[in-house]
Amino acid sequence: MSFQGFGPQALPFLKALGFHQTKEWFEDNRATYESQLKGPLGDLVEELSSRFAKSGTPLKGDRKASLFRINRDVRFARDKSPYKTNAGAVLTRGGAKNDVGLFYIHVAADGCFCAAGFYQPDPDALTRLRRAIARAPKAWTKATAQLAEAGLALSDEYAMKRAPRGFEGVADPILAAALRNKSFICSRPIADSRLSAPALVDDLQAFAADAMPLLEWGWSAVVDAR
Repeated sequence: MSFQGFGPQALPFLKALGFHQTKEWFEDNRATYESQLKGPLGDLVEELSSRFAKSGTPLKGDRKASLFRINRDVRFARDKSPYKTNAGAVLTRGGAKNDVGLFYIHVAADGCFCAAGFYQPDPDALTRLRRAIARAPKAWTKATAQLAEAGLALSDEYAMKRAPRGFEGVADPILAAALRNKSFICSRPIADSRLSAPALVDDLQAFAADAMPLLEWGWSAVVDAR
């Protein structure tokens, strides 16, 4: 089914869920969750996947594999709230959530956004990304320059304060800052007014194209170089 927009109760549902963290309330309002939020998110993922296939964009997903559960994993968490207050989905090159390199959609009452890149990669993948920056700085500089041309910047939210072990001798301050990153992610906000618009698919397809230099650079460093 083509994406027709999220329902008008999608964000109010998520906001209310933050105050009603009980199974009873959720089950009483499950129909709203399914029709206003989960169903449309599945439609969005599958329409994006179809469009990506037609345009040759190496990202895919489906409503079964790509959507994150609304239930929180509280086994080792101090916060035992059973439900997330956001909905999310991810498309990857292979279609599985744990594939390296992702395109992410986040819907929440306190802010919606799309993101792409390499989020908290495992130690081996992170080392490969850092080595690619140090070994071929021109390729890294080109990728980030293309992001900048599209109005995107790499997040430094997950950066280390000091140079990682093995990369202490990099003199260039821009490269040294990049090497401190533990994630390589760019993002773009989604206006709440766009959630109900079928044209949100166009917005996300455009973002994927803008973020592709980062994904292609990272795939080359982590996956294709093996």
